[in-house]
Amino acid sequence: MGGISSEREISLKSGAGVFESLDREKYEPIKVVIDEKTDIITKIPDDVDFAFLALHGKFGEDGCVQSVLETRDIPYSGCGPLSSAMCMDKNISKKICKASGIPTADWITVKSIEEIDYDRIEEMGYPVFVKPNSGGSSVATFMIKEKAGIEDAVRQGLEVDTEVMIEQYLPGEECTSFILDGEVFPTVSIKSEQEFFDFEAKYSSDNGAVEEVVYLEESLQNKLNGYSRMCWDAFNCRAYVRVDFIISNGVPYVLELNTLPGLTATSLIPRSAAARGISYSQLLDKLISCSLK
Repeated sequence: MGGISSEREISLKSGAGVFESLDREKYEPIKVVIDEKTDIITKIPDDVDFAFLALHGKFGEDGCVQSVLETRDIPYSGCGPLSSAMCMDKNISKKICKASGIPTADWITVKSIEEIDYDRIEEMGYPVFVKPNSGGSSVATFMIKEKAGIEDAVRQGLEVDTEVMIEQYLPGEECTSFILDGEVFPTVSIKSEQEFFDFEAKYSSDNGAVEEVVYLEESLQNKLNGYSRMCWDAFNCRAYVRVDFIISNGVPYVLELNTLPGLTATSLIPRSAAARGISYSQLLDKLISCSLK
């Protein structure tokens, strides 16, 4: 838990939730707070049976930590190094979705202010989202409604990442799909009084965001579940993953994949699991058992 990314504080909350809720009759958990990269080697004993990863963002969700644990022969939760890296890189993940026939919004990426292609942005049409290519939790994510705001948003994105995505805005309903061991769990709808589900809406308890399990019209639900399974296969996922969608004009478009989704009290996958009668503690059990397969 912890880590060195811009999502450190959320990771600490996820880690605390996991630590407090693990079944003490089955596990003897210890907290390992990562403050720098070498901690993944120096702070984790060689004799641990399992590493439950509550890290988010870079050096946590991007395959680096997974590779170190693989080298040390320490089992861990979630997807493997390659799947983690592909899902973490939004540009790569959208390319894989597009090649696999999975709908995703139009986009471009830039690595500098000079690379901004305003003509291409005009083709997509305003508003657009500007966000770090490998970030999460909506950190440094902005909805930009006119050309004048693009440069500053990109500049702020480049403060937390080396590449920034400029993505087409699709109006619609945001929802998320939790997949456990290849099985798609109930869909959770996300509605916020704010224009989009930003950092505050995700992690504040009084922001007006409403997250609830929904059962969509049958053909639409089948589409969403089908694209969820296609993502699972295309990215060669293991154990569990969360796929975020926007449903626009009756089409589910993939926004991103999260291989280590948040596990705070307000997180999405515990809500989905609860719809199947699975408690938070039981969910953690399942995440561990599926990761050990």
